[in-house]
Amino acid sequence: MHKKSSPKILRERIIFGGFMKTTFGLYGSGWRAEFFLRVAKALPGRFNILGVVTTNEEKAEQYTKEFGVKCFKTADGLISEKPDFIVVSVTASASTDISLALLEEGIPVLLETPAAVNMESLYRFNNSLPKGAKIQIAEQYPFQPMHAARLSFIDKGKIGTPTHTQVSYTHGYHAMSLIRKFLNIGFENAEITAKTFALPVLSGYTRSGEPTEHKIVEKNQTVAVLDFGGKTALLNHEVDQHRSWVRSPIIQIKGERGEIFNHKIKYLADYKTPMESDFIRKDLGKEENFEGYDLKGIFADGKWLYRNPFQGSRLIDDEIAVAACLTSMAEYVKGGPSFYSLAEASQDVYLSIMVEKAAKNNAVVFTETQPWHK
Repeated sequence: MHKKSSPKILRERIIFGGFMKTTFGLYGSGWRAEFFLRVAKALPGRFNILGVVTTNEEKAEQYTKEFGVKCFKTADGLISEKPDFIVVSVTASASTDISLALLEEGIPVLLETPAAVNMESLYRFNNSLPKGAKIQIAEQYPFQPMHAARLSFIDKGKIGTPTHTQVSYTHGYHAMSLIRKFLNIGFENAEITAKTFALPVLSGYTRSGEPTEHKIVEKNQTVAVLDFGGKTALLNHEVDQHRSWVRSPIIQIKGERGEIFNHKIKYLADYKTPMESDFIRKDLGKEENFEGYDLKGIFADGKWLYRNPFQGSRLIDDEIAVAACLTSMAEYVKGGPSFYSLAEASQDVYLSIMVEKAAKNNAVVFTETQPWHK
């Protein structure tokens, strides 16, 4: 059986401190790769980035000037700098070969998601891992402050055991990761039904920035039900919903004693005493607060559920989550616990592929136990 790390212990270590400085390298120069550069620049006392592998000369010049890093055209130069690990942030089609080559050299790898693009590449990746390879996947969503606060509240047991969740927040394997975390699901099999349909929406914010024209586009909406046998999940996501200015996220987690619905908590203190609370963000720098513009943390029910471990860096929530992945990887390579293994990532990609299959064929599909469960 695949050894499962304690999510509660990992969250508390990241949220409430216990850091070690680490050095790392970066392989790739795409949009997502730059998150790691920004985090390292914002937290020089915790992260030292030794260089970037890129064949894009324009990017190399930009990174040297903006971030003060060395740039290499091949991995050999970066490996010679002896990083604690290398972050691989390249296209999904290239990630397997690059990661395996580094792992063969004995270099620990933090792979930016996804783990692979289809079942064939998932099997190949898992079957080709060198003995003793150290690899984790940089799945940042469970480390985002609000999700971390929700998971912290679930750990308290006040809503009981979560048996149902609705995730209308992000897409694909990211959504599957949240579903499994909220329900404390490992590698259980599921019965999946799904449907995809198109909806018109005014084009909005993208990776490239704000829209430049008034344009109505069609976006696919996928609605899926995953039944894990005693625990169920509803996935409801429109393409690019997480960037849209006119679409709202929905996170609902139900237990027998209560539920979390977005920022609201309802639970029973006893069978006749209903309680309500809200997740409250404590943002600094507002009005007469002079502590600097930053996130301090999130509390509910009179207790801190999340304290920003990188306060003072002024990172956005997703960058805070990336910093948490880097911190977890630093501990992992020095003998610490796994925080998001290739096996877990493979399972989330697999579930996402099966949702797509159910929607495409308009049929019920059943997942099967996969080799990475061992």
